[in-house]
Amino acid sequence: MDSDLVTIRNIGPATAASLIAAGIPDAATLRAMGADAAYRAMLGMGERPHFIGYYVLHMALQGRPWNDCKGDEKTALRARFDALVADVGGGRLSGIEAELDAIGLRRPPGGHSSF
Repeated sequence: MDSDLVTIRNIGPATAASLIAAGIPDAATLRAMGADAAYRAMLGMGERPHFIGYYVLHMALQGRPWNDCKGDEKTALRARFDALVADVGGGRLSGIEAELDAIGLRRPPGGHSSF
């Protein structure tokens, strides 16, 4: 049986599968949890952090187009995302971020990348 998660704007089958794997079986549960708690659960199940996926989830729960997130709102969500990822992952870097950090091209705390 398909989940009703895909009835929420911006949530497709892949995101729905990730949410279900994180213990969020349906749209009602997702709405009750909110985007931050849902994303935390997804990270806890091994989902790789991705800022776009995080803010798309916020836009989805507001019924807004995924690309409607801009300006100050996007900046505020980026700060929340960074804090959430640091909290869940202990601030560990992975993939290209770890490689860039190893050669000294690290994003300063609260800032943008140095490259």
